[in-house]
Amino acid sequence: MKEKELERLKNMLEIEDDLYAKGYSYVCGIDEAGRGPLCGPVVAAAVILPKDECIEGVNDSKKLSEKKREKLYDDIMDKALAVGVGIGEVELIESVNILNATKIAMKRALENLDVKPDYVLVDGNQMIDIDINGQTVISGDAKSESIAAASIIAKVTRDRMLINWDKEYPEYGFAKHKGYGTKMHTEAIAKYGLTPIHRPSFCKKFVR
Repeated sequence: MKEKELERLKNMLEIEDDLYAKGYSYVCGIDEAGRGPLCGPVVAAAVILPKDECIEGVNDSKKLSEKKREKLYDDIMDKALAVGVGIGEVELIESVNILNATKIAMKRALENLDVKPDYVLVDGNQMIDIDINGQTVISGDAKSESIAAASIIAKVTRDRMLINWDKEYPEYGFAKHKGYGTKMHTEAIAKYGLTPIHRPSFCKKFVR
């Protein structure tokens, strides 16, 4: 591992290292993917990495290529102490709004961990209602390795779902834009209407 990359990763472990020094044993990073798209679920991931684990290349998923994310997904799944994924379905988003659906997905991700954390780091500024000590970290996927790892797991999981839906609805181009509101996607909505995986409340202005 190059010295510059090692230094970057060490900086991303500062929050976790401080918590371990205070006596916590299992620090979990939580992040989500898919709050903004016009279709598909919001996906959250919770990741507990071993103490002092430096996985080369781990970073905010948005800063990584699809190929790099896929490789890191495998690395994280191989090295993590525990990984949990939670899904906030379209029906849930429409029922309780995207913010609350995201919080529910995060709680589901926590519940799906094989190891129970004693401290959680949640990306953003909205804490979830749980009986575990924790804190929010704004731009956490650039400041915490465990949150960055969670961002990668969430993003890859959601992208794979959209790629599968692309086979069922090829005219929408889900495999390319992953459900975001690109020109290609909004023009397809205007032409073909909504599929069962679209979020109606997000698509009102694109439907005739």
